[in-house]
Parts: sequence; C-alpha cells; structure tokens
Amino acid sequence: MRAASGRLGVGIVGAGRVGPVLGAALAGAGHAIVGISAVSQESRDRAEAMLSGVPILPLPQVVERSELVILAVPEEELASLVEGLAAAGTWQAGQLVLHTVAGLGTGVLAPATAAGVIPLALHPALAFTGTSVDLARLRESYCAVTAPTPVQPIGQALAVELGAEPVLIAEEDRAAYGEAIETATRFSAAIVGQAIGLLDGIGVESPGAVLASLVRSTVDNALADATIPVIEPLPDHEE
Repeated sequence: MRAASGRLGVGIVGAGRVGPVLGAALAGAGHAIVGISAVSQESRDRAEAMLSGVPILPLPQVVERSELVILAVPEEELASLVEGLAAAGTWQAGQLVLHTVAGLGTGVLAPATAAGVIPLALHPALAFTGTSVDLARLRESYCAVTAPTPVQPIGQALAVELGAEPVLIAEEDRAAYGEAIETATRFSAAIVGQAIGLLDGIGVESPGAVLASLVRSTVDNALADATIPVIEPLPDHEE
C-alpha cells in the first residue's frame, strides 16, 4: 500500500513498548499505519491506545500490506522471525525493513535482504514507556542509524520523522553501541533503585521524588563533561 503524497504504508510487527510509539510518531509525520501485529491482551490494548483505528492483523498480513516494515521485537526473537518470513516467501522486493535492536546492525536482516528488501537498523536511545509520553521524549533523543551507504539517507530521514536526531553507526560498531546502551540503562536503573531502597529503609516518604533533582542534575553534569571519571561500584549496604 502506498499512502498519498509519497508517504509510506507502514506495518509494525510487535506491540511492546516500542512499536506502537514509533508507529504513532510516523503517523504524526504523515505516514499511513496499515497494520500492527499484537499477541497478548496487554499488547493489543497498547496498540489500540497508541494507534486508534489501526487494524490488528496476523503477522504475514502486516508484512504483505506494508512498504515499510518495522520489526520491534526482542533481540532473541529477531533472527528467527526474519528467517521464518523469508522461508515463507513473505518478504517483497523493494520493501524497507527496519529493526530496532540496539546491538545488531543490518546483518541480521540478511535473509530478507536476499529477497530484495532494503535493510535498516534504527535504535532511538530512549527508555520507552509505551505511552504518549515517549513522543515528546523522542524529540529530545538521538537515533542510531545503520544501513548500507546508498540508503543511509533513508534511515536518517526516518529518524528525523520520528522526531529524533540521527547518528550514523557503522555495522562493525553496532555491538559496541548496543553494549553502551545496555550499560547506561542497567547501571542507571540499578543505582537509582539502590538509592531509593536506602531512603525507603530509613522511612523517607516519596524517596523517588526526593532523589529526582539530584539524579537528573548528576546525569546532566556527567553527560556535559567530556572526561567522565570511572566510578567505583557502590558497596553493598550493610544491614
């Protein structure tokens, strides 16, 4: 399906926290969301909340209807999904196929590329909530773009239409990028959670609110510093 005025017909595979938000962002940029696949009731509810009126369809129908297919699935499911659709002959030559896994480039899309699709790997550097809050946060985010050189402008343009600032990541550097994203995400969550637990343990009300300004300012200062020091791990709290 080709939308009016050169816009793309977009299909989304996966209705977790990422897929519906990206769909809503691209719909806001004028693209037509032609379908989304969702399995659980929670994912169906999320799809309906973020993409009202968009049909929830079986996965093969989503792919068959789309000019741009967004594969918003976990890393451990991506390769088998791409291979399965290739074995079923579902991919269509000329389709844009985009995945959102931080640590993988376009190599994982090789079975689809062999069928003639145009491979893209885009990862918005954002901790998604799966709600409309993410649409505003996307406008403050960067988006990693990995693609063959001739189609890098397509990936960059899609990142801009999501509201993010594109940054090119080479195929061979994608694993290091993914490690950086995982480190930042897990370390931040673990440290904040530990601090909240300590305050909660001494009876401080609303410990998250108490720490909010401190955490934000500390992170802002660290990001602004070009020479961030190595931080020693915090010792375990002794009861």
